[in-house]
Amino acid sequence: MTLSNTIKGVLFDIDDTLVDTRGAFAHCVTVLVDTFMPHLPPERHHEVLAMWRTDPNGHYRAYTRGEKTAREQRMARANEVHEAFGGQILNDAGFDEWDAVFQNAFRTGWQPFAESRTVVDELRAQGILVGALSNAPRAMQTEKLAICGLDDVDLLVTLDTFGVGKPDPRVFLEAVRLLGLSPEHVAYVGDELDFDARGAVHAGLGQGIWVDRAGTRRGGPHDESHDHAADTSITVVKSLADLLKRSGN
Repeated sequence: MTLSNTIKGVLFDIDDTLVDTRGAFAHCVTVLVDTFMPHLPPERHHEVLAMWRTDPNGHYRAYTRGEKTAREQRMARANEVHEAFGGQILNDAGFDEWDAVFQNAFRTGWQPFAESRTVVDELRAQGILVGALSNAPRAMQTEKLAICGLDDVDLLVTLDTFGVGKPDPRVFLEAVRLLGLSPEHVAYVGDELDFDARGAVHAGLGQGIWVDRAGTRRGGPHDESHDHAADTSITVVKSLADLLKRSGN
């Protein structure tokens, strides 16, 4: 399925959509485990990565609802990982040390997906307006886009805007307003079916697009069902490159 011909603007999620954040977390996990849980063999690092990305108790999503701070959600997840894999439980001082290692390793792992730059450029060449909407803090996402060579993509709305993030309809509609288009003429593209694609459809955008790349699903409580996507008329693509194929719908 492809980008509808009625679409005049595309809003992108950033993490695991334009930027390979899973890859950055994989690098980050290796550094963290080597530093704080050196007893864990390398062949088990993927288990730590899976738990971090799954976030089975929903701490990050509580953050996007304004119920926890960034520090609170990250400390809770760090301690869950340490408890599960035999690490020392972190107090505030211990977490400060852990978080400094996390932040540095995370930044050094940021890379765009191979097609991101080309897709943004070609959409613009077709006359499509492009922007970004993210649940992460503006300062981090601005730096991330710059490091990945995508700082010309306007970061329109972040969690800082309202104190909550997707799937709250306000964040989608504010990004649409700043893009200067009507909702029915805007598509939202993201790697999460429920928060991104379905959230966009429920907010009244013209198209919600789920990027379901092979081998990148989070699992756990995250809705990743193609049947559910079909039920809500969501477009599913395997990569951003599929956005360049136009349909007549």
